[in-house]
Amino acid sequence: MAKTSPGEFVLQVKAETKKVAWPTRKETMMTAVMVLIMTTMLGVFFFGIDLLFSKVREAIFALLV
Repeated sequence: MAKTSPGEFVLQVKAETKKVAWPTRKETMMTAVMVLIMTTMLGVFFFGIDLLFSKVREAIFALLV
């Protein structure tokens, strides 16, 4: 396999980045909002699960003591 010089590599990278289908500003904002909504929902879900397990553990320890 032939080695590529650093200059040739940079030219190839520039050529490839021109082929990329970049998202629009609207698409980027919608994706960011969806990520925030999903992370909030997951945070609330795992908080609830953690709270539930804590209460169950406390109930079990109260029975044992």
